[in-house]
Amino acid sequence: MTNSRKISDVEQLIEEFQQSGMRELHVRADGFELYLSTNGDDAGLGVEQVVTTPAVVAPVAASAAPAAAPVSAPASAAPVAADVTIPDGSEIIRAPYLGTFYRSPKPGSPVYVDVGSEVTPETEMCLVEVMKLFTAVRAGVNGRVHQILATDGQMVQADQPLFVVVAA
Repeated sequence: MTNSRKISDVEQLIEEFQQSGMRELHVRADGFELYLSTNGDDAGLGVEQVVTTPAVVAPVAASAAPAAAPVSAPASAAPVAADVTIPDGSEIIRAPYLGTFYRSPKPGSPVYVDVGSEVTPETEMCLVEVMKLFTAVRAGVNGRVHQILATDGQMVQADQPLFVVVAA
């Protein structure tokens, strides 16, 4: 099942929940969890809940031109913009799914990483939020942040390139 199909299924489930008159729905399947409630005071997963997921990391072939898509990226992966420079030995960190990209844990807080930051596989790079569910995107590799490809507060697509990391 493609990511766009999964997102479409979730959107359909949400729409059906809103029309059903149900007050609460909790779904768990294959490592995916969704909690919906019509009660605004319900603790649920809430804004404070952060789900961590490994980043979609795509190594870039050493001979790749700056505009080339990563060789091991999924077929549905969004291409890297033509104006992005990708040094040899770089990794592309991609969005796990459709959502809003945030560079810091909350407004006014320092950003997780900046250009030049050293990262390890466990380093949190950003948050991607959809329907008040925040997912921490981890680097998944050792290296140094070379370029940030998304803008804070911007809507990003599933598999959209977010960071270029030069592997250590």
